[in-house]
Amino acid sequence: MLAERMNTFSGSPTSALIAKVAELRAEGKDIISLNVGEPDFGTPDYIKCGAIKAIVDNFSKYTAGNGIIELRRLISKKLHEDNNLEYTTDEICATVGAKQAIFNSIMALVDPGDEVLLPVPCWVSYTEMIKFAGAKPVFVDVEAETFDLDIEALEKAVTTKTKAIVICTPNNPTGAVYSEGTLRKLADLACKYDFYIITDEIYEKLIYDDAKHFSIASISKDVWNRTLTVNGFSKAYAMTGWRIGYVAANKTIIDAIKKIQSQTTSATSAISQKAAVAALSGPQHDLEVMVAEFDKRRIYLLQRLAEMPGISCAKPRGAFYLLPDFSCYFGKKYRGREIKDAVDFANILLEAVLVALVPGEAFNIKGKVRLSYSNSMENLKEAMDRIQSFVRELE
Repeated sequence: MLAERMNTFSGSPTSALIAKVAELRAEGKDIISLNVGEPDFGTPDYIKCGAIKAIVDNFSKYTAGNGIIELRRLISKKLHEDNNLEYTTDEICATVGAKQAIFNSIMALVDPGDEVLLPVPCWVSYTEMIKFAGAKPVFVDVEAETFDLDIEALEKAVTTKTKAIVICTPNNPTGAVYSEGTLRKLADLACKYDFYIITDEIYEKLIYDDAKHFSIASISKDVWNRTLTVNGFSKAYAMTGWRIGYVAANKTIIDAIKKIQSQTTSATSAISQKAAVAALSGPQHDLEVMVAEFDKRRIYLLQRLAEMPGISCAKPRGAFYLLPDFSCYFGKKYRGREIKDAVDFANILLEAVLVALVPGEAFNIKGKVRLSYSNSMENLKEAMDRIQSFVRELE
């Protein structure tokens, strides 16, 4: 008999889809993945060299649970220079990816019966992490046109049980970049009603047009004290498989996170930590090249979607996702199979033309699908041709 908690939360639908795509590819099928949230670029050579040197130097033992001091010093420097944030090395904890940083943050703060605000659509794991902690996720819709935070709706959702809010900016799955003005209003709410802010800033380097990333913890000492800033190396440095992230917060919170981590994973990989040191201390040219290429792909996909009748899609200014609305095709049939919702659309599309998308239901929104443009331009062109052919055949 499994533990009762296993009935309270579910596995990641995006991870399940990645596994399904891998199985189809193993069968020899030519799948184009627009479902994966990771850069298609390789980890830059200077970062790999940092890891190789660590291996050669036998830097392969346990490290301090919160990360090696060299890495925490560089993270502190990065937060100061990039985000106007002041954290000492004792207020930073390196983690097994940003995902563990978010999980540890929720577990350190939230009690059973608490409520945690979640602007939706949101990344799939936030919801289940909150449930795992025994708390209740409270879904709050964002602005329909811009996907920006709806401050009025958030305030209405606050109760005496509200313990925290989890935000992601730039956002997965919408690509929205929350403005400084909006974040200042959210900070006012947090101070007024006394709740914490967990801010996932993993996509901060992937921004376009005139967008500017703003870290909410930089507003004031009071806001800083109630904010947990999460970031990592997966997206900016194409290091998803290295599993290296971090969280910065006041020392009381970090000490609690260290306690959780000491009894679960201990530290993250020593080799990955040295690679992260190389990432922060080395040249940033590869990052700039990657962002420029993502921007080209973003513009291309927006143009292709605009050519499809009935499709609407907000223009993202960050990350590498689009969230177009395909609801105009619901009720139509593909070779006798009815498409009732985004789940049907994504499933039938995958079977019919071998293009993998993620239905909006995974992110707590209906009618939309998430497309990732972290794939080559060649594959994106082929994928859009296949999608266009698919929708033309709908009756």
